[in-house]
Amino acid sequence: MILSKRPDIERFLASPPAEARAAVIYGRDRAIVRERANALAAKATQRPDDPFDVALLTESDIDGGPRLFDELSAMSMMGGRRLVRLRLDDKPSADKAAAEALKAHLEGELNPDAFFLVEAGALGRDSALRKAAETEKRGMAVVIPCYEDETGDVARLVREGLAKDKVNLTADALELFVRRLPHERGVARQEIERLALYLGPGSGTTASPADLEDFLGVEPEASLADAASDAFGGRMAAAQAGLRRAAAEGEGGPAAVRAMGMHLGRLRRTLTLAGSGAGLQEAAKASGVFWKNEREFLRQARGWSLPLLDELQPEVLSADRACKTSGSPDHLIAERLALTIAGRARRLGL
Repeated sequence: MILSKRPDIERFLASPPAEARAAVIYGRDRAIVRERANALAAKATQRPDDPFDVALLTESDIDGGPRLFDELSAMSMMGGRRLVRLRLDDKPSADKAAAEALKAHLEGELNPDAFFLVEAGALGRDSALRKAAETEKRGMAVVIPCYEDETGDVARLVREGLAKDKVNLTADALELFVRRLPHERGVARQEIERLALYLGPGSGTTASPADLEDFLGVEPEASLADAASDAFGGRMAAAQAGLRRAAAEGEGGPAAVRAMGMHLGRLRRTLTLAGSGAGLQEAAKASGVFWKNEREFLRQARGWSLPLLDELQPEVLSADRACKTSGSPDHLIAERLALTIAGRARRLGL
């Protein structure tokens, strides 16, 4: 049985059915895999940290030997359900050994009261372990694929993490913070904990975007986004200064050109939606424009047109190719593109 929807996964982790004997949890984000495995381990056995009830194994423990079968055959010394927890990396022989043990366990050849919990990385469709678990039809084996968190998942993670320390963010501050967070679960949790400490655990603070400025600081990506906005807004000097600031912070020419291309894409999407009947402000929000930048973006959207943006697109693509050519002066190429855009914006009256 495969569980891929979050509500189904959470229900299973909170109360695994009595007939379940095994679970395979896998995915590229090992932090999510570990988090879900820990939650399931706490429910699968009464004493998840007791070495007499739990066996923790790795690939090296089962490679070429019978230990996995032995552990799944053993009885709990203290009574109750035994947990055998296996952590896999990517060795094919270990995947095969785990699949063979899983099949034997599901057929009742080993201790039927043991729970077999496997944590793995990104198992491919050719994984013998994954196939063995997915094809089990009696509800005794569950497969839980773990995917990278979506924006909504990250926002929920932030709200829940901060709530534990009795601090909060306004909707705008939450949007700002989530945009800056990596989608790797372990790193995201560390940043959430760091923010809670910054706001003061137990203080009851609800922070605004202004309250987060010192915490977030200025990042190279923010400098590039500002430079792109300045270019399309006709501010030559500011655009050039932003690109040089981003270069000093470690961002290269290709990233600068990409930022200008993304800004062009937002303008194009906004104007396309507006041309289909949407309000300009509504279209800007649908295009992912942050509230703090909305006023300036709308000013630009009123000045530019789709035909003018279409004329500019080949120059952005050309600059992108030129930046990626070996030995090219990519920072100068990006600056020239920014000045070209700013010049056209000024001729539009921006």
